[in-house]
Amino acid sequence: MKSKRFEKKSLKRGIFILPNIFTSLNIFCGFYAIIASIDGKYVAAAIAIIIAAVFDTLDGKIARATKTSSKFGLEYDSLADLISFGLAPGLMVYLWTLRPLGRIGWLAAFLFMTCGALRLARFNTKAGSVSSDYFVGLPIPAGAGMAATTVLFCHRLNIAESVNPVVILLMLYILAFLMVSTIRYKSFKKSSEPFQKINFNVAVTTILIMIFIAAQPSITLFLLGLTYVISGPFITIRLHKIIKQEKAESSETERHKSDTV
Repeated sequence: MKSKRFEKKSLKRGIFILPNIFTSLNIFCGFYAIIASIDGKYVAAAIAIIIAAVFDTLDGKIARATKTSSKFGLEYDSLADLISFGLAPGLMVYLWTLRPLGRIGWLAAFLFMTCGALRLARFNTKAGSVSSDYFVGLPIPAGAGMAATTVLFCHRLNIAESVNPVVILLMLYILAFLMVSTIRYKSFKKSSEPFQKINFNVAVTTILIMIFIAAQPSITLFLLGLTYVISGPFITIRLHKIIKQEKAESSETERHKSDTV
């Protein structure tokens, strides 16, 4: 009887370790991205940040699938995200193209990291109390992914050496603002649960996207990232219109009831 309890306890402890292993791999990729940026290997740093985003997605999915979500895991994941998606991309972009701008350049990188930290803190305080259908503000992995895919995109087009630093500076400011804004972004949490049935059209679209990524990874990932970043304002406008319409219909129904009485 005692041995069975011990085995059950050991199994549960092992399951809890599993998502944290992926979080540790997330940190490893972020740390490597920092080292690669210092060594001037910006493409390698950008790839490491994207791989870190994959590990960040997997640890959450594994935790939900195995029902091993915990407060410790949430805090550990946030610390990992701050390194991989706040410090690493900020330093990468600064060393890549913002260094000639001097203080303005590193302040932009600092603002990006700080807004990412604020975004994570807000997410942690509201975890479990808000709808999981939408994120409030641009998720920090998406902001880091946009910075990383921009590096890959510019190197793919051979314009990395001639890119205007002011354009990248503005991009960082916009990403920083979007992270701390109240603009809604689709979370895809419910639609991406494991073993869930998906629509045939969604499956075909996913396969096509994977083909495009395999054919032209730098360009496709950049376009996907840009599409997601731009989608937030449109989703927010649509939600505001729906809420406004529902309020108008509700007031019209109440007025109709009062007239009937």
